[in-house]
Amino acid sequence: MDASLIPGTAVLLIVFLFTLWAFRFHQRRTRLPPGPRPWLFLGNLLQKDVLPLFNTYTKVRHKRYGPVFTIWLGTKPMVVICGIEAVKDALITHNEEFGGRPPVPILDQVTKGFGLISEHEKWKMVRRFTICTLRNFGMGKKSMAERISEETHCLVEKIASFKGYFIATVSNVICSVIFGNRFSYEDKKFTELLEILEAFVTFFVSLPGLVAFKNGPLCTSTSKSTLPNIMNFLPGPHKKIFSDCKKVCDFIRYEVDTHKETLDPENPRDFIDCFLLKLEKEQNSSIICMEDLVMSVFQLFIGGTDTTSSVISYALVVLARFSDVQVKIQQEIDEIVGANRAPSMEDRMKMPYTNAFVHEILRILRITNENFPRMTTQDVNFRGHFIPQGTAILPLLVSMHFDPLHWEDPENFHPSHFLDKKGEFQKKDAYMPFSAGKRACPGEALADMELFLIFSILLQHFTFELIIDPEEIDLETLYMEKRAVSKAVSRQAACLTHRF
Repeated sequence: MDASLIPGTAVLLIVFLFTLWAFRFHQRRTRLPPGPRPWLFLGNLLQKDVLPLFNTYTKVRHKRYGPVFTIWLGTKPMVVICGIEAVKDALITHNEEFGGRPPVPILDQVTKGFGLISEHEKWKMVRRFTICTLRNFGMGKKSMAERISEETHCLVEKIASFKGYFIATVSNVICSVIFGNRFSYEDKKFTELLEILEAFVTFFVSLPGLVAFKNGPLCTSTSKSTLPNIMNFLPGPHKKIFSDCKKVCDFIRYEVDTHKETLDPENPRDFIDCFLLKLEKEQNSSIICMEDLVMSVFQLFIGGTDTTSSVISYALVVLARFSDVQVKIQQEIDEIVGANRAPSMEDRMKMPYTNAFVHEILRILRITNENFPRMTTQDVNFRGHFIPQGTAILPLLVSMHFDPLHWEDPENFHPSHFLDKKGEFQKKDAYMPFSAGKRACPGEALADMELFLIFSILLQHFTFELIIDPEEIDLETLYMEKRAVSKAVSRQAACLTHRF
């Protein structure tokens, strides 16, 4: 071949391959519900009128696409479902079809696909076992409420120094279930583990985590993104984060080995003991293994620590911002509980305003579940749209919580959203902070108890006040920067005074 023809041939080949890719990309788009036009290769990632969804979904939905539309993160599609009717239809009526979970590469880097959060079929067995065991150890029961109360009183003793003990308090509740004991707030190993978990979650919700690792979760299980694999060979903060997570897993393995040496089959002490007994009972089965135990504990450790502690820190700033709300809660505590005993779960039905406050905090948080989308387990026709098997699905819970058809003033914080005309607590169908269906949060009952008891006990003892101008606090962005919330509470936003 004439050497002078090589450059032209190479250009033609590139143009041909690009045209072929663009044609196939267009074919994929036409198979899915319509949505905002994506850019080549980038999808909708850099389009501010599309992402982040918690800010833009109303415009996208009402523009012309309706409650079911497709966005693209890079070259990977995700079908978004908005509104109470559509979301409940997907999560409850079609719970089997929308019950899959796409790979989550940033988590798989640590867990290797083992444990609770998995796209493999065994997740159902591990989930059923986990929920059953948590219930056996008191989740949703009086014994768990007593643990939470005891731990919160430990917090009360420490909180005057305001050094960020919220995360340790919440973590100790789940630690008492999975490890069988709590840790001292001054325990250096415990503090190190919490710092590692916080750094991991911070990276998980960061832009580098989104671009480098969250592009992968939106792949099908048969077509995983190569970018997470490339990131393994590149320097960056993710290298230290994953290395530190190995320390957490090594700590868990040490705890598992210790439990094995002292295991009493007749008296299981905690989640690890129960899992070891299950492994022993099913030793001839290859469905679950020791790594499922280790990674399930890792996932419970994160899930039972980070989110609830961040919500508490955020809520205390909200209480300081809305002093009238705080006064009403304290008046209710004084009337129902008084100062001589601790609030209990039995008091909740007699404390409608406090109960409403907890629910409103979870409603007002502008967070989405984009970190853990669902996935179709089979081809499905949903509300006039064909969605292929293996497609990532995002039931947008925030679209329910800010729907003006179901909330009087959804953009603003009002505990009265959960009160009837008589001031009694009322449930709302458009409230679903823990999701629903087969992949609903398994720790909902625990988080529900923690939030009510911790707020009640703290406000029984303390009043929280702002030390900065209230106009400087943007509640919408405060939680989205939640890694800094604890510092904001302790150093920049609020202080406390003893009530008694």
